[in-house]
This record gives sequence, C-alpha cells and structure tokens, in this order.
Amino acid sequence: MPISLIALALGGFGIGLTEFVIMGLLPEVAADFGVTPAVAGWLISGYALSVVVGALGLTAAVTRFSRKRVLVALMVLFIAGNLLSAIAPTYEIMLAGRIIAALCHGAFFGIGSVVAADLVPENKKAAAIAIMFTGLTTANVLGVPFGTLLGQAFGWRSTFWAITAIGVVALMGLVFLVPSMKAPHAASLRGELRAFRSSQVWLSIAVTILGFGGMFGAFTYIAFTLTEVSGFASSTVPWLLIVFGVGLFLGNTLGGRAADRALDTSLIVLLAGLTAVLIFFALTAQNQVATIVSLVLMGFFGFAIVPGLQMRVMKFAPGASTLASGANIGAFNLGNALGAWLGGLLITAGGGYTAPIWAGAVAALVALLVMAAAAHRRPALIAPPTAYHSTEIAPELAENRLA
Repeated sequence: MPISLIALALGGFGIGLTEFVIMGLLPEVAADFGVTPAVAGWLISGYALSVVVGALGLTAAVTRFSRKRVLVALMVLFIAGNLLSAIAPTYEIMLAGRIIAALCHGAFFGIGSVVAADLVPENKKAAAIAIMFTGLTTANVLGVPFGTLLGQAFGWRSTFWAITAIGVVALMGLVFLVPSMKAPHAASLRGELRAFRSSQVWLSIAVTILGFGGMFGAFTYIAFTLTEVSGFASSTVPWLLIVFGVGLFLGNTLGGRAADRALDTSLIVLLAGLTAVLIFFALTAQNQVATIVSLVLMGFFGFAIVPGLQMRVMKFAPGASTLASGANIGAFNLGNALGAWLGGLLITAGGGYTAPIWAGAVAALVALLVMAAAAHRRPALIAPPTAYHSTEIAPELAENRLA
C-alpha cells in the first residue's frame, strides 16, 4: 500500500481524537468554564452537527479544486480549531473552536476516501479506505484513553495542545507524501449532485444511518450499561472501552478486505452479525463474561461495515464520488446522533439501560433488510445499452455491469 495512506490515517487519528476525547474530559471542562454538564454536552453534540454540515456544505464548495490542496486546507482548519480550543478563555470560544474543527471532519474523510481509493488498484480500494479509517479506530483504542489521562494529569488544555501538534505532523505528511491529484474535469457541483439520482446511493446512505446508528445508539450509554447492569466497577470502564476499540480496529481492517472480495455479500453478512450480537448483548448484559465478548464483537461488526459502505456509495457515483462520499460521512454522524437520541428517549421512558441495545438491534435489522433489498434490486438495473435512453442513469448501469 502507498505510504501516502499513512498521512491520511494520521489525519484521521487526529480528527477521531478530537471528536471522542472530549467525552473523558467533559467534567474538567465544565468545571473550568463554570457551566453545567448539559451545557458542556454541546461541545459533543455541537461537534456532531457541525460534522454533518461540513460533510455536505464544505465538500460541495470544494469539488472543483485539487483534492490534495483541499486536504491540506482542511488540515489547516483542523489545526486552527484545536488551537482555539486549547487557548479558549471562555466556553463560547471553546465551542467555536470545536465547530471549526468539526467542519473539516466530514469533508476530510469524504475526500480522503476518494483519494485513498484512487491511490490503489480496483481490487484494493476498500482496503485502502480501511487504512485511512485505521486512524479513527486507533484514536478510540489508544488516543482517547491516553488523551484523557494526559488531560487529567496536566489539565484538559494539554490534550488539545497535543492534538494540535498531531495536526501539524499530519499536515506535513499530506504536503510531502500525498501526490497531487486533480479533481476530474466534470467535478462541478452540478455534476456531483447527479450522484444523488442513483437510488443505490440513497439506499447505501440509509444503511449507513441505520447500521451505524444502531451500533452507536447502544454504545452511547455503554458506561451506564456496564456499571448499572453488568455490575462492573466504574474504574474498569476505560479498560473495557479499550476492549471495544480493539474490536473496532479488527473490524475495520478485515471489513475492508472482505468488501474488496464481495461488496454486497460482505455487508449483508456483517449487518446480520451486528444484529445478532446486539440481541445477544441485550439478553446477556448481566453476565460480565458475555458482556466482554459482546463489546469486542459489537465493535468488530459495527465498524467492519464502514469501509464497505463508504466504497459502495462511491461505486454508485462514478465521476461524482466526492460529494456522495462526504454525504455518507455525514450519514455516519447523523446515525450517531439519532441513535443516541432514541436511546435517551427509551431510558427516560423507563426502558432501562439495555433499551438502547434493543433499539440498536432493531435498527441494525432494518439496515440488513434495506441492504438485502438494495443488493436484490441491483441486478435488475442491468440492461443492454439499447434498453435505456437517458444518459443520466448510464453511469449507474455501467457500475452494475462492472460489479
């Protein structure tokens, strides 16, 4: 694999760390700024909403430009946002820094996925995307625990200074390791928007929202499940989250390889596995051994679908993959937000801390059904060239003939 993928992965590591490390530092941040935990929570939810905005709006605004230059500019934006967070004298400025950093998140992963796929042969594209997302999974496995420890030992601002430094290193990697890649001549906003005429793009995005939302809906309240249902001590939660992160890492790597071999089949199998694991977890959450097994498998199946879904959206948007790729990154975060919201509603309604897991299982099952329908409908789109007259649907048909 090209060494330039390491630069993309390092950028993904910094961005993933920015998104998730705040969860472990929220009490210190709230106390420092003198705000309630609920208000401090906007540093998380505001970030997630800004990711969706950036994934669509910012990606749409840069479709005409060189992808390398765009990635470099996005990393500069990322550095600026985290630097502002590190020096923020007030909560409002801290929130502004979080929003600035978040705007580059969706666009970076969306455009980075296209660049990663373009760097390798056809049979390694999903694996290349998975390498870029390895940075995100590593941020969960190693970055978040150590970032939290750093912030607790030297103050939460030290963590954001460290993330800023990581951003600078990633910027150097993008400048010197990623080759210059011009956007396709047809990469106008109007051309990119044509991707959304493909029903397969919309079906893939729906699977992303449902599948990832199901997994993260269960994960959002996992600390409460582990302590209140499984009976673990609160001091063991960070280590259990590392176990979950190991599952993420393995799922991302192996899921990318499986997608390169059989895209739709692998996604159907993985979504079925995710559904089964969530049901098993909900039924056995009071058993600590079963809970540990569930954490690993939930992380594995939940993230194994990521490179395949990202590749699928790009596959059905030939010549217009940049905005579709960014939109799917936004869909991942939208799924996160919706899953967490639904899980919170169920807990408030008295469903208990396993209710989000059951909701996640239902969402994953629906994602499986949508994916199966998409795969079934896909062959029906195959037709000889004379069977259609609109050039607007020709790219989708061509993709089906190639698949």
